[in-house]
Amino acid sequence: MSETSTGDAVAAAATAAATGNWRRAGIAGAAIGVIAAGAAAGVALERMTVGRGMRQKARLALDASGPYGALRGMPGKALGDDGTELYYEADEVDPDAGAPRRRRLFGRKAPAPVTVVFSHGYCLSQDSWHFQRAALRGLVRAVYWDQRSHGRSARGASQSGPDAVPVSIDQLGRDLKAVIDAAAPEGPLVLVGHSMGGMTIMALAEQFPELVRERVVGVAMVGTSSGKLGEVNYGLPLAGVNAVRRVLPGVLKALGSQAELVERGRRATADLFAGLIKRYSFSSKDVDPAVARFAERLIESTPIDVVAEFYPAFVEHDKAESLAVFLEVPALVLAGDKDLVTPSSHSEAIADLLPDSELVIVPDGGHLVMLEHPEAVTDRLADLLARVGAVPAPANVGPYGSTAQPGG
Repeated sequence: MSETSTGDAVAAAATAAATGNWRRAGIAGAAIGVIAAGAAAGVALERMTVGRGMRQKARLALDASGPYGALRGMPGKALGDDGTELYYEADEVDPDAGAPRRRRLFGRKAPAPVTVVFSHGYCLSQDSWHFQRAALRGLVRAVYWDQRSHGRSARGASQSGPDAVPVSIDQLGRDLKAVIDAAAPEGPLVLVGHSMGGMTIMALAEQFPELVRERVVGVAMVGTSSGKLGEVNYGLPLAGVNAVRRVLPGVLKALGSQAELVERGRRATADLFAGLIKRYSFSSKDVDPAVARFAERLIESTPIDVVAEFYPAFVEHDKAESLAVFLEVPALVLAGDKDLVTPSSHSEAIADLLPDSELVIVPDGGHLVMLEHPEAVTDRLADLLARVGAVPAPANVGPYGSTAQPGG
C-alpha cells in the first residue's frame, strides 16, 4: 500500500467520523489503539478463509464458556488527586499456601507483608493479569487496579467538563500513588507494570522517588517503554507510518467528538476489529482462540473516546531518567520478541539503564505476552518475588496459568 493510499484511507476515516457515516467511523474506531493501517491484507485473508457465521458462533461460544477475567478479590477504592475514583482489588495471603512464617517478638506488631501491585496497559484492565493472578493467588499479597477511565475505575475527572485537560503519564503515576496509599499504606512493595502500566511506574518514581527508595524492593516491567514511542513503526512500511502520523491528530479529534457513532460502527465491524487485535496483541499462530477472544473483550470494552483521549500521552512519554531511581532495586525487564506496539528494543534500552536487571526476551511473543506466554512471564515474576523474599524460594506457584486450562 502506497503512502498516498494509506494517507487517503486514514483521512477518509476521519471524515467519516465527522460526517456521521457510522460504519466507516466504526472501522476507524477499530483502528485507533492498535494502529490498524497496514493490517488490511491479513484481515482480508482471514475473512476469505473463515466464514463470518462460523466466527460469530465461535465468539458467542467463547463468551459463554471462557472463565478468563473471573478472578475477584477484596474490592476497594482510592481517590486520585482530582477526585477520580480508582477501583482496586486485593488478594490476601492464604496462611495455608506456604508463605514464609514471620517471627514475631513479644509486644511488637507483626511486620507488614510484601504487597505486589499490578498496573495494566492501555485499553486493558486488571483482568489482563488473569494467569499471573491465578498462579500467585494466596501465595503473596497482591493488589490489582484499573487505571482511570479503564475497567471498573471512573472516568478521569480532569478529562471531563468544560475545563478538561489531556490525560498524562504523570497523572497515572499520581494515581498509582493514591492506590498504594489506600491499598498498601505500609510494608515493602513490588511494582509490576505492563505497557502503559510500566510507564505509570516510571512516572511514580519520577514524582515520588522517596517512596521507591524507602519501600520498593522489586520492580517488573513487561512490554513497556521509557520513551521514543513516536518512532515506533508498528510493523508498517515507512511510507505508511509517515502517512498515519500525518493524519492521526485529525482522526483522533474526529473520533473523540463522535464517540457514540463510532461505538456503533465498531460493533458492526467486529470481524475487522478481531483481526486487528490479534495482529497487534499476539505473535503465535496457534494462540488459544479463547485467549484471543478474551483480549478482544478487554480492548473492545474501552470506550473509543478513552482510546483517543489517552493516545497523545504516549507520544509525549519520556521517563528514561526516572529509571535511575530503580538502580538499587532488583528488576525484571521482559518483552515479546515480536511486539509491534512496544518493540523489544525498548525493553533492551530499559535494561541498559538498569544494568543489574534481568532482561528476558520471550520468543514468538507479542504485546500481550503475559496472556500469550503466561508460563514464561509468571516463572520469571515468581523468581523475582523469591529473590526479594516475597515468597519462599521453594514455593509452588502452580501451573502459571495454563492457556489450555484457565485458572479458576
